[in-house]
Amino acid sequence: MTSMTDRRRHTKADRWPSVMARALPDDWEVLAEGHPGRTAVWDDPIEGLHKNGARVLQALLETHRPIDLVILMLGTNDLKARFGLGAHDIALGLQRLVLDILRGDCGPNGVAPAVLLAAPVAVEEVGVLQHIFAGAAPTSRALPDLLRDVAARQHTGFIDLSAVAKVDPVDGIHLDTAAHAAIGAAMARAVTDHLT
Repeated sequence: MTSMTDRRRHTKADRWPSVMARALPDDWEVLAEGHPGRTAVWDDPIEGLHKNGARVLQALLETHRPIDLVILMLGTNDLKARFGLGAHDIALGLQRLVLDILRGDCGPNGVAPAVLLAAPVAVEEVGVLQHIFAGAAPTSRALPDLLRDVAARQHTGFIDLSAVAKVDPVDGIHLDTAAHAAIGAAMARAVTDHLT
């Protein structure tokens, strides 16, 4: 972990997109667009409107086109108590983003890119963040089945990250280095299966 004044939790090399990139063929480019606190489609009244993923999605897609595959891994921040959302609403928010991607033309030859929908690692209500995420644990455990259904309806790929990793027990939300390594390896396998 980095120092308290450095808001990054891990070095770039240790984060799951970098782990995934190292496991993929050298001529495959991985672009990470993670943003701390990002929600799927919800404006955050405390942290700011810029946390809403729907507000930035099209700009990100157009910036990086052509894109073969978009990995959509959101939902953890939607679990914050301030939003008061159930698992069904979170899944519907993610479905909206999937549909926005699939309606676009940012893939190869002006078609939509493929999508891999990832159910985030289930959270635990412990540590310094437990009040912010009060009630989040059971909701997060309900998400994978709902997101699997979204992926099936929209004909996208799906991966349940709780099957390969657990959250850091220090705060119950973030991922430790071992979790990043496991997710990176699992994502590399899922991406390879989806694109080949």
